[in-house]
Amino acid sequence: MSNSTMTLLREQAYVGGRWIVAEDKARKWVNDPATGETIGHVPDLNAAYIDGAIDAAHHAFSTWRHTSVVERADKLLAWYDGMHEYAEELARLMTWEQGKPIGEARGEVDYAASFLRWFAEEGRRANGSTIPPENTQIAIGTVKEPVGVAAMITPWNFPLAMITRKVAAALAAGCTTLVNPANQTPFCALSLAILAERAGLNNGEFNVVTGAGKLFSERVCATDKVRALSFTGSTTVGRQLIRQSADTVKCTAMELGGNAPFIVCDDIDIDAAVEGAIAAKFQTSGQDCVAANRIYVHRSIYEDFIGRFAERMNAMKVGNGFDEDTEIGPLINEDAVEKAQSLIDDARDQGARIIGREQGAAPGSQFFMPTLVADFTPDMQVSSEESFAPIAPICSFDDDDEVIAAANDTIFGLASYVYTHTDARIRKFMRGLEYGMVGVNTMDITGPHVPFGGIKQSGLGREGGHVGMDEYLETKYYCIGGLPAV
Repeated sequence: MSNSTMTLLREQAYVGGRWIVAEDKARKWVNDPATGETIGHVPDLNAAYIDGAIDAAHHAFSTWRHTSVVERADKLLAWYDGMHEYAEELARLMTWEQGKPIGEARGEVDYAASFLRWFAEEGRRANGSTIPPENTQIAIGTVKEPVGVAAMITPWNFPLAMITRKVAAALAAGCTTLVNPANQTPFCALSLAILAERAGLNNGEFNVVTGAGKLFSERVCATDKVRALSFTGSTTVGRQLIRQSADTVKCTAMELGGNAPFIVCDDIDIDAAVEGAIAAKFQTSGQDCVAANRIYVHRSIYEDFIGRFAERMNAMKVGNGFDEDTEIGPLINEDAVEKAQSLIDDARDQGARIIGREQGAAPGSQFFMPTLVADFTPDMQVSSEESFAPIAPICSFDDDDEVIAAANDTIFGLASYVYTHTDARIRKFMRGLEYGMVGVNTMDITGPHVPFGGIKQSGLGREGGHVGMDEYLETKYYCIGGLPAV
């Protein structure tokens, strides 16, 4: 890859409809995780620039909030069309800076674009209500109004979809937006800005503010000009952002950490369950908040499942994401590799069986070979920590109540999965699992129509679905008196 082949690569921030370079020349460098080679740089904006971006979004809000739902929809749909026109370039840019296998990157482009279309249509349905009055000489009801400027801090693992899922909802609601993308993947965000500009979102409705997330969060949380904050990332950072937002009482939406259980009962087709577990575990090389983090298999099929899972896992190709055959790409940095190895070492020291190819076979310093950790126990770090790596901890269980209790024994509650063909079991697991999302006999649980989100310390609010705009709307009640008697 080279910069000359990329028409959507821009080494500038996008603020108030203008492309800017910091006057102090401060930069954040971006590297290809597969090769370590430098892709380019983006401005590391200081506090003054961030404040300028806040002002631009605040100024734009006074106009954007009064645009018709038809105009908002037209611009979101034009943006959607632009993403499809440049779909292959967007996918290749994603693979270049994030490392994701190119097939998965193409899938994410479609997924990301789908939120633009969904919320373009959903914006027409931000309905208020008419309330029957007790006094016939008054009229009462509600209207939905945009909350104001919305700031978004987005992660590197889904560098297009996590932006459009937030921004499309906010723009459709009539809010203006400030996006601070992850420093590892800013070019995907800036490519969206190019296409948004072409779609007519060029007056401060959509801003991409590159640079340190800590400084960005401090500035947006401290000002009343920003009324909503949406974050996808770790629970540790989410807690801090909630604290920072308290003084200005912001609307906060948090999609935080996960520790997803994947439960395989004894009444299923083992091969189907293995394929589901493989997909749930290894998408985005395991760097996914809804990835299966703990796999529980009924004791009667436990060893059979392990054998088939290991065979399928060991056949997966690990390599550069631009190779069409690659199924597992690099991790985002070497720290992630070190963490993955520490989880394996801890499990091995406590008696787990470690199954997989030697790590010495990895094609580079930021790759980690997929590994099965058999017979994990609750005391092992892999049981409680989100690995964000291609590590599959597996243990056995004997009865349903036991495995539900084990699955729920975590502060997290984002996604969960269960494979069973028994109706009564399906109902039991669906209600008993303390998670915001439960996938039954499938790991394909996301989409623009889905209210994505978790409970407990996995977050606040929902993204997507018909409730996705709620994070960016206020309900205003009205009471009109003095009506003539009927």
